[in-house]
Parts: sequence; C-alpha cells; structure tokens
Amino acid sequence: MPPSSTRWRPATGSPTSTACARICRRGEEISTPERVLPGPDRRGAERDRRPNGGPNGGAGRNDRTGRTGLGPEPPVTDTGTRRPGNNGKKARERAPREDDIKAVRPIAPALAGGVLSSGLALAGPQGVPGPGADPDCLASRSAGTGYLQWPPREGPCRIAIVNGFVGNGWRIQMIKTANAFAQAPSIRDRIAEFKVVSTGTDAAVQLGAIEDVINQGYDAIVTIAVAPDGFDRVIRLADRNDVVLVPFENVLDTDRVMQVNEDQLAMGRTWAGFVLDQLKAEGKTSGRILEMRGLPGNSVDRDRSPGIGQLLDEPGGGGQRVSAVGNRDDGAAQKVVADAIAVHGHFDAILAQGGTTGVVQALLASGHPMVPVAGESENGFRKLVAQHADEGLRGISIGQSPGLVAIAMKAAISALEGNPVPQLISVPLPVATYDQLQDGVNHWKDLPDTFFTVNECPPCGVNITGPAIVAQSEADTN
Repeated sequence: MPPSSTRWRPATGSPTSTACARICRRGEEISTPERVLPGPDRRGAERDRRPNGGPNGGAGRNDRTGRTGLGPEPPVTDTGTRRPGNNGKKARERAPREDDIKAVRPIAPALAGGVLSSGLALAGPQGVPGPGADPDCLASRSAGTGYLQWPPREGPCRIAIVNGFVGNGWRIQMIKTANAFAQAPSIRDRIAEFKVVSTGTDAAVQLGAIEDVINQGYDAIVTIAVAPDGFDRVIRLADRNDVVLVPFENVLDTDRVMQVNEDQLAMGRTWAGFVLDQLKAEGKTSGRILEMRGLPGNSVDRDRSPGIGQLLDEPGGGGQRVSAVGNRDDGAAQKVVADAIAVHGHFDAILAQGGTTGVVQALLASGHPMVPVAGESENGFRKLVAQHADEGLRGISIGQSPGLVAIAMKAAISALEGNPVPQLISVPLPVATYDQLQDGVNHWKDLPDTFFTVNECPPCGVNITGPAIVAQSEADTN
C-alpha cells in the first residue's frame, strides 16, 4: 500500500535553523551550536529538562553512567522494507551527530529565557496526566507510572524494528511475529513502511543503526536494547525529530521513553516460589538448585535472577544455588546442564530463563531423575512436561511473549496519533503449570519445539496464530 500523501513531515522548504546557546560552566562562558528542525507545535513546547531527569525529573541510570560512544560501525543486517517507497517524499533533514554538538549542560536559570526565546525549543514527548487511550491493552505498570504524549500526526506511519541479537529461537519468532502483525488487517492500513534491522550484540552498532533509521525519516522505532544504559544519545536525537522510540523486552534504565515489558522481577519470584513449593511437597526443606541464566548484561537477565534470589537466598530458602549461562538457547542450555550434572551430580530442581527444552533433554540424556523445572514457554518444554509430569517433571511455564513486539508496535502507533501513553506498559505474566497443559490450547504437538506458545494478547487485539507466525519467511529474520 503506498504511503498517504497527507502524512506530516517536517517542513523541507525551510533551511535548518541554528541557535547558539550560551551557557555557563564553572564560571566559563561557551557557545554551543544547536540545530533545530522545524515542525508543528514545537515552538514553546519545552520538555522538562531538569538535571539528570526525564519527564518527571527522576534521575535515570543513563544519566549517571554516561553513554556508549560510537566509533566506526560495522555493517548491520537490514532485512528489507515492507511496502517500500515514499512517493518521492524527502526524509527528515539529517539531525546533527553528537560529534557536531558538544554536550549541553543544564541551562542556568538566568539564561534560560533568552536561550528559549532564540528558538532553541526542545522537542520530544511531554509529561501529561493519565489515563491514556486503550488502558486495557496499554496498561501502566503501577499507579505511580507517568504518561507521555507526542504531537499527533496523520498516518500512515513508517515503523522500523531495530533488533540486536538474533541467535536464538525467541528472537527469530519475535521478528516473524512483527512481520505478521504488520500485515494484519487491523493494523496494515496504518503502516506505510515497515523494516527490520538486526545488529548483533554490540551496543555501539545498535546505537548507530537507530541513528541511521531516525535520519531516514522513520516515525517510530521499536527496539530490544542490547544494554540497559548508554542510549542517551539516540534518545536526544529521537526527541529532536519527534521520533517515538519504544524499547521492549530488554528495556532501558530511563523514564524518558515509552517502554513495554512483562514484570521480570515477578517472573523470577514466581519461578522460585513454584519450585520451593514442589520441594516442600516432597518433604524437602533445602536442596541443590540449578539456575540457568539468560543473555549476560541485558535487563531481562539482570531482573529475573534477583527475583529468583529474593526467595532462594533468604534464610530458610532453597539451599545451594548453582548458576550457569545458557543464553536462552536450547542447544547451549542442553550442553551447560549436561556439564553441570557431570560436575555436581544431582539437582533437586532447575530454573531456566530460556532454552528449557534443552534443559529437559539434558535430564533425559543423562538419566537424571525428573525434577521440578521452572522455565519459559517453549512448545517443546510444554510437550515434555505434559509427557513426563507423572514421572516427576512438574513444571511451570511462564512466557516472555514474542508478541510483546506487536504490543510495542501498537503502542507506537497510538503515540503517533497523539494519545497519552504510559511510560512503562506492563503486560501480565502468562503462566501455565503442569496440570494446566492442553494440546491445541497452550501447546501444539504439530508445531516445532522451538515455537514459543504465548503470542496472543486479546485485550490488544493481538491474535496472531501459531501457523501464521511459522509461515513467515525465515529470510526476514537474518
């Protein structure tokens, strides 16, 4: 479908204006050039920019730890653009690179009025009161969650997915889900162009890819952050261009963007609580428990593991905890569990952030007795639990849904339409225990073991079936 000719773009007939912000730092007056892009409703709409603060003035970890610098960037994988072309429209004028702009310090109160009157209006979302549109779908994490609002624009819009790591089944299915959702009847008329870029695990490369997509004139970028901090630069660049940046799954330590996730800390606690209850039912007050961690350094692993520890490490908890890294991948997890059994002998329970099918296959291959296992929502894991529950494989499966990408895309479109949206959108944990599993309902014998069973979110109108996701081309995930 060709893009709409009425969709707003920044004025291309006007040259980029230049303002010189004179600011005082340690008694020294300096001049800092700042380029301002024209656009509707930007003049006078200044975002609250208190030191180290977001819309609500809270200090984010990004502001405390600094950003990741960008050097020469190796090529990234661009899987192509759906609905290509923009009818000859020019992309937004290239926003300045950080190398062109020295970091602007908080403006002294005595100078603030003069700087802003010269036209240095800061764009980006405004902090507004809630609730927002469609609260059943775009639900806030808590009563204290703030709301953001961007200037409305006419659609259809251009959306890009900037993914990082793509080396496990969850990421591949996530990209397939995004492609399927972009073609869904309920959403396709609101998207003019859709593209996916995967960059690998280098944060600098991902930041460079996000910057490039902003400069190409895309309206919204949905991303799984390689690291939880260091994104200050691209957040500022997105704000200057009124681009909606939506991290999901692996989110950022900031309140300056809209984000979508499940409660990872609660997921870790729920896993740990389940296995402790199972051990108590066996008459055990302690035991050796294997924790299979996920991708090192990202926010999901960082939050789930402390959630597990809140229960296992407290006095009278689960006893000895052995941790290993499985990268949420079946093959890696199977090898790591086999090695752990060879070293430690017996485990009383296992908690796995992912690769749970491989975890159970390692138990079967080694002849290890079936024990309680807490893990993800892989179809293979659920099939194995349903098959071996009577032998002691009492499992709990909690899904970090690849469908989060569809909710993030829907949130981005809602924000582009000018609706207030929660700064942190929380999706309920989809839980299934060994006694709740049904073939054809929450797992499928005819679908691959690597398929993640939790994809739908009825309150959001995200009803993508397993076969529709599996049918997506593998070429779009590389």
